[in-house]
Amino acid sequence: MAGTHTVLLTLLPTVLILIVLAGVESAAVKDGKDSEAKGASKQVFMPASDASNFFKRRGRRSPGTYEEYYAEQRLKMAANERRREHLEEQHDEHENYLEEERDEQYERTRERNEQWREFHYDGQYPRYPHHRRYV
Repeated sequence: MAGTHTVLLTLLPTVLILIVLAGVESAAVKDGKDSEAKGASKQVFMPASDASNFFKRRGRRSPGTYEEYYAEQRLKMAANERRREHLEEQHDEHENYLEEERDEQYERTRERNEQWREFHYDGQYPRYPHHRRYV
């Protein structure tokens, strides 16, 4: 007797779940016989015939149309152009930075040399050795 109670207690929830799930609508697409279709389901689902045609239209390995190829090429060319402009701009900024650094370094070196010459000039000899005459 205890065995039948155990079997009935385990089968009862299963039967109840099956009864509840039988009443639930599935995610399958309706045939159009019921005009109860909601706006969201119209956007998400499509009839089975259209879905099969969608996949038959073009396989995964079949070549794309000329328009698709041309559109891809235009996108690639636009991306390459943007990349080229960006790199050119970075290059110009770097060149300007280097030019300013060289100018500043040249100016610091010139000032340092000038101060050294003024400090070491004793008035007896010309300021620059390459102006001296060799006798």
